[in-house]
Amino acid sequence: MKCSSYGGCMPLILKSLEDVKDIDEALKPWEGNLSNKERTIILKEQTHWQRAWEIFNWFKSKGCYELNVIHYNIMLRVLGMARKWNLMWSLWNEMQCESIIPTNATYGTLINAYSKGGLKTEALMWLCEMYKQGVKPDEVTMGTVVQAYKKAGEFCKAEDFFKRWSMAMGYAPRTHNSYSLYTYNTLIDTYGKAGLLGEASDTFAQMLSQGIVPDTVTFNTMIHICGNHERFEEVVSLVEMMDELQCYPDTRTYNILISLYAKCDDIAQATSYFKKMKDADLVPDIVSYRTLLYALSVRCMVQDAESLVMEMEIKGLEIDEYSQTALTRMYVKVGTLEQSWAWFEKFCAKMSSECYAANIDAFGEKGVLFLAEKAFSHCTERCKLSVLVFNVMIKAYGVRKEYDKACDLFNIMDDYGILPDICTYCSLIQLLSDAELPHRAVTFVRSMQEAGLVSDCVPYSMVISSFTKLGEVRSAEDLFKEMIKVGVQPDIIIYSVLINAFAEVGSAQDAATYVELMKSMGLVPNSIICNSLIKLYTKIGYLREAEETYKLAKSLVGGPHLYSSNCMIHLYCDNAMVQKAEDIFHHLKLNGEANEFSYAMMLCIYKKMGRFDEAYKIAQEMHGLGLISDALSYNNLIGFYAADGRMKEALKTFQQMLSIGIKPDDATFKSLGIILLKRGVSKEAIKRLEKVREKDSLGGLQEWVKAMCSMVRLDETFTGFDGWPVLDSDRRRLAAMVVSRSRMSVCSGGRQRRWEAAEEVGGDNNGRQQRSSATMVKQGASGVKCSRPNWGRTLNLKIELE
Repeated sequence: MKCSSYGGCMPLILKSLEDVKDIDEALKPWEGNLSNKERTIILKEQTHWQRAWEIFNWFKSKGCYELNVIHYNIMLRVLGMARKWNLMWSLWNEMQCESIIPTNATYGTLINAYSKGGLKTEALMWLCEMYKQGVKPDEVTMGTVVQAYKKAGEFCKAEDFFKRWSMAMGYAPRTHNSYSLYTYNTLIDTYGKAGLLGEASDTFAQMLSQGIVPDTVTFNTMIHICGNHERFEEVVSLVEMMDELQCYPDTRTYNILISLYAKCDDIAQATSYFKKMKDADLVPDIVSYRTLLYALSVRCMVQDAESLVMEMEIKGLEIDEYSQTALTRMYVKVGTLEQSWAWFEKFCAKMSSECYAANIDAFGEKGVLFLAEKAFSHCTERCKLSVLVFNVMIKAYGVRKEYDKACDLFNIMDDYGILPDICTYCSLIQLLSDAELPHRAVTFVRSMQEAGLVSDCVPYSMVISSFTKLGEVRSAEDLFKEMIKVGVQPDIIIYSVLINAFAEVGSAQDAATYVELMKSMGLVPNSIICNSLIKLYTKIGYLREAEETYKLAKSLVGGPHLYSSNCMIHLYCDNAMVQKAEDIFHHLKLNGEANEFSYAMMLCIYKKMGRFDEAYKIAQEMHGLGLISDALSYNNLIGFYAADGRMKEALKTFQQMLSIGIKPDDATFKSLGIILLKRGVSKEAIKRLEKVREKDSLGGLQEWVKAMCSMVRLDETFTGFDGWPVLDSDRRRLAAMVVSRSRMSVCSGGRQRRWEAAEEVGGDNNGRQQRSSATMVKQGASGVKCSRPNWGRTLNLKIELE
């Protein structure tokens, strides 16, 4: 039963009827105190016709309960669904004896029951009985019969019935093949309510072809149908046709137009029609004002909304709860809290429980907790508390992360005689799970289970997911086992969460166990699970398993996720399988899906295999497409340029990396160290640079930047990390380091060489610093001076002198 749908004592009553077979015993606590509405709910909520029949007879036997036509209608529907035709007849005879007059709903229920039971003749008999008793079928009853015919494809019979219905209403056809205006209007309305735009339009066209002039009712119906199907060109055409036929719009016409344009977010046109209504000397009714007021409020058009409210107050028109709530939300959204509270206080004395809930929610969802609490206090003082009010207040505490208060509020519900429903539990479980408090959330899941309100695995799923986010995989697994034990079946989402959790921690065996368990339940792995498994296999290097899972992912609707494809490229890169990596990469490029990681991995594999031409092409594409935004890409590029001897590109990429605020890491400096080594800097000097960086990251970075500046002459100012530039004073300091007569021995190719380096500094009229080429003299050689500076050896000397 849907016990959770109701507040108050209804869940207890329904639960008692469910648990206790004897009706006297089940209903004893409430005997003599059940209202008409409560009796209606009890009968309506029975899932088996026999139980409903027993309860119905129990009500009759007590003699203190009045059973009205609504109760009989419910029983006729229940018995009709069970096809208990004899009991339906006996109930009908009882109604006659008790002088309970059947309504349109009674006949409609009987006709619907027999029609669905395949007894069309009997259904028509009830229709005849309806006519015989002088009860004219309303649109609902007529629609029931017409729909029954139309669903069976018997459109001729549907038309025939409609004609006879029209005749019974006193609207006989004027000719052999023409309906009256009223008949056409009713038929168009029937099609419209059935959502059959085409049939409604065809009927309207037929009407025109028969020379029957549409009236305002016709146009109103057609405008409403076309507008609901977002066919606004036809709406405009219909309005123009009304003008041509001098069929003047009435208030309902304008109300329909205001509503339709407001729904499609054309508030200007909606407001325009409101003005046109006044210009046409028509008086807007309460529907006109409420429709436009709500549209203005939800769009936070404060001035326009306030003007409309003032106009309504002058005319003495009452603002309904729906509009009042919308206005409160408007004031909260625009931040005028004093006005929002004043507006609330203006109406709070007459508010229903539902309206209190809506206002509390208006304050709460925007985090205005102090007003939500004040509104809740007002609601409590006026004894208007309900399960809905508690639910929105718990939600409000969740928005402000007041988890203790949310739990405390839940705990006092019983003090007010209000039982939590499914929404109460799920809201609390969700907010605690999202707050990474699964140990608290799990207690409410268990309470919910004990209350018999767990109908699916969603509450468990939220808490299991929260456990996995905290890395508490075993706690998540324990809760999963507990869920199975109490008979709640897991869905694909829970399996996805658990498999992904084990993938994160690299536990292949556990992940495989849950995959097999999932398959044993008839659930097929989806793309999310495939994604998690491929991530796991990539992490632990299981190539064969990853390939099998990727093949499965390709067979699913939508194909593999981009993340999965990138993982496969990564795996192929690790295993030097160029062709397979290229196949996936080219497929991604063809579909426009290749991203920065895809390119970075291809750069890595080409570099690894020594295929520098292909790697350089990938690097150029990355620059051209702007696919360089993280440390991984920059490190891969710098590493490739360093390996391929492209020193200037490496240093420019390093400069770009710093300029956009990406902090270099160990991989970056490892590649830069390779550049220094290739340019003759000793390993000892590089180690010294690393030691400086270890002690002072920013100072060490500055030293690296100055070292790299001395390697290659760049025209641009070299910008460093966190906006730090290499200052001119730093350049002067390095350049002014005059090394004269410094000698250093370097062993190269088994020959002893002695080098002497010198640096000269000069400046032009603009103060721009210029560094001359270092002069290196090779002693014991041919005596020819080498004009190409060796910045690496200069740096060695500089570091040694410092």
